[in-house]
Amino acid sequence: MESIGPLEQTLHTARARVLADLAAGEVAAADVVSMVEDSVVQRRWWVEQWPEGAEFVAGLVAQDVQDALLETYGRWPLCPVCGSGDPHALDVEPELGPDPHWVCHKAGVKVAAVGSLGTAAGGTSSS
Repeated sequence: MESIGPLEQTLHTARARVLADLAAGEVAAADVVSMVEDSVVQRRWWVEQWPEGAEFVAGLVAQDVQDALLETYGRWPLCPVCGSGDPHALDVEPELGPDPHWVCHKAGVKVAAVGSLGTAAGGTSSS
């Protein structure tokens, strides 16, 4: 088996992190997984053009899937922190930067790193 280059490793990691978050929210249906694959294909081209952006890929794939889901499923991922008020989605921050996190702007808190929503959703509430 040939070794996986850094570009493919970056894309595999981004895919795995976003799929983990989708699975945590029980949203990982086949059509949703194909949204992730579509994003990874587009981001592969993007990183080939701009290799320095490799560390931003997981956040970008997460945003791509979030945007695609908004059109078909609605908001994702829903904020697990705010127990009252209208359900609202988390945002990825930084929008273009390393170490992307899901953030609730209403509460002003980092909820989880992209790929770690499963640990946040069952976490303790701060009420």
